This record gives sequence, C-alpha cells and structure tokens, in this order.
Amino acid sequence: MSTFPFVPRFIVLLACTVLLTACQTLGQAGLVQSTVTTELTPDAASTIASDMVGRLAEQVGPGSTTIGLTPDGSVFSQALEASLQKWGYALVTDQKTDNASLVGLAYVVDDFEGSVLVRISTLSFDLTRMYKISAEGATPVSPLSIRQHSSGSSV
Repeated sequence: MSTFPFVPRFIVLLACTVLLTACQTLGQAGLVQSTVTTELTPDAASTIASDMVGRLAEQVGPGSTTIGLTPDGSVFSQALEASLQKWGYALVTDQKTDNASLVGLAYVVDDFEGSVLVRISTLSFDLTRMYKISAEGATPVSPLSIRQHSSGSSV
C-alpha cells in the first residue's frame, strides 16, 4: 500500500528532472561572447592566434569566406585579427551585415591547470587546444579538439 503512491511520484519527479536538465543543456542560440581571462604576451598571443587560424583554415577555407568578429581590445584579439587577415580572410567587425558567406567567430582564452586553454567557435564547430606559455611564446601541449555542432549553419 505504501509503495504504490511512491512509484507514480518518483516517475513524475524523474520526468521533471529530465525536462529541467534538457532545458539547462540547450543554452541560447548563437555564439558566446569573446573573452580573454589570462594575460598573454604579444608573442604568445601571436603564436596561438597563428596556430588556431591555421586550424580554422582546415575547416573553413579563406577564399570567399568573410569572418564576423567582435574584438574585445585584448592582445589576443589584435593578434587574431592580424592572423585572419594574413591568412586571407575578409574581416567584418560589425556582424550586422547581410553577407551570406559570413562566418561568425568567437573565442575564449582562459587559464586551465597551469596552461592556457583556447577555444575558437563558429555556429558549426569549436576548435579547442591547450598551450604552455614560455618566454619564447607558446607551445601546443594538447592535440586539437574539433567539436561539430549538429544544429549550426553549414560551413
């Protein structure tokens, strides 16, 4: 008699938990705001930006692609802009354009376990890599991680 009311309540509680978890993981559409929370030297920022843009070029060729970027004024942001232009990408810093070939780009640079974690994101994929900062610049200490988004715009 006491187990019967428990089972329906448990099922309802479990269903609510699953629904709330699904809402929590969906997040909002679009790119995250670009942030840099670690200090980088200009040499380290340039090395990292050059490496990450080279990896970006493997996913989205520079030819007819326009990159939409909202710079934050950090050393990394400046290095990323310079590297994108060096690789031949057209760059738009005001993403309110009707350009059909515009690929929105965001970045996150953060300290993680004594290294620097860098993520470059588009609506279709994320590129993530860790770097060790030294006096000479930065050295990759992890393989490149590529995470494809199932519901992003095509590249």
